[in-house]
Amino acid sequence: MTSILHFVLSLVVIAALAILASSNRRGIRPRYVVQLLVIQIALAYLFLKSNIGESFVLGVAGVFTHLLGYAAEGTKFIFGGMIEGNLAFFFLQVLCPIIFISALIGILQHVKILPIVIRIIGTVLSKVNGMGKLESFNAVSSLLLGQSENFIAYKDQLNRMSDRRMYTMAATAMSTVSMSIVGAYMTMLEPRFVVAALVLNMFGTFVVLSLINPYPPEGEEDIQMSNLHEGQSFFEMLGEYILAGFKVAIIVSAMLIGFIALIAMINGIFSAVFGIDFQTMLGYVFYPFAWMLGIPADEALQVGGIMAVKMVTNEFVAMDGLQAIAGGLSERSVGILSVFLVSFANFSSIGIIAGAIKGLDEKQGNTVARFGLKLLYGSTLVSFLSAAVVGLVL
Repeated sequence: MTSILHFVLSLVVIAALAILASSNRRGIRPRYVVQLLVIQIALAYLFLKSNIGESFVLGVAGVFTHLLGYAAEGTKFIFGGMIEGNLAFFFLQVLCPIIFISALIGILQHVKILPIVIRIIGTVLSKVNGMGKLESFNAVSSLLLGQSENFIAYKDQLNRMSDRRMYTMAATAMSTVSMSIVGAYMTMLEPRFVVAALVLNMFGTFVVLSLINPYPPEGEEDIQMSNLHEGQSFFEMLGEYILAGFKVAIIVSAMLIGFIALIAMINGIFSAVFGIDFQTMLGYVFYPFAWMLGIPADEALQVGGIMAVKMVTNEFVAMDGLQAIAGGLSERSVGILSVFLVSFANFSSIGIIAGAIKGLDEKQGNTVARFGLKLLYGSTLVSFLSAAVVGLVL
């Protein structure tokens, strides 16, 4: 009963915050919001509570375990005994596999399998979310292709998109995560929570966007996704994806070094000046939201601090923070927080998405940059909604 009350409270608060920032309150269509919420709850129960769902999650986790094992062979060849010696663990065993998985995604894209998957799932989604096919396709392609490359697939249509449609496209990319990085998450979080978050975030994005940016489906001709690597040979494409995966690993490493060092310094300054570290102070800001999701009151401050760190830095820094305190949290709190962390909803993503779009269409890139804070606001609400749904079923 308590979990139901927390869920209802979470829904009321999330809906109120979304409607408060809505660009068209009269255009909200409650039927689709309710429909998508029911689907979210059903999927959360399926993945986290049913035998069929748990078998599916174990199967997905098993696939990634094998992929991480294959990736380790390439890493061992270069770094030798460093892995056996458990040296540079995070870079070698968490980030390096991104290179291999990125290459696999490139192959699936090159042989036209991913475009077919995107079209099939996107078409089904468009039947239940009340949005256009383009928005639905984008939700799937963001997950499979990643934040930056995703927009290349729609480069021929960017200049014809309205501002409200651009918001939806960008918000979807920020609310989900790239499949190439999922393996890295599974080394830091329980795989079942990662898999559940991937699906719940997709539907949660539609719920929040139906409230914060509602508009009727725009007239659209048959959607033609651009070839991301038109004219390239197989090995040219493969080399590009391998390098892209390596760039992601290096960029994440650099951001972690910088962010973690800055947080340590800021914590030291705040402790010296105010007698309380910066992360704890942020925890007080997010404390009511953590409690609202069903986190016990004696754990909400720590959980709130991790949530805040994720928003102002990135999910890897926050996942590292979760690992440090997980032993003192209940299983329910770990599950709720884990799902909250699986998304790109942070300040750095604003620049990544705006930059990726600006490289394809300068005008639309400037448009996205203009509503950057609203993007972060909406995608953070998506994370809260997914976490609330998980709190209901755990």
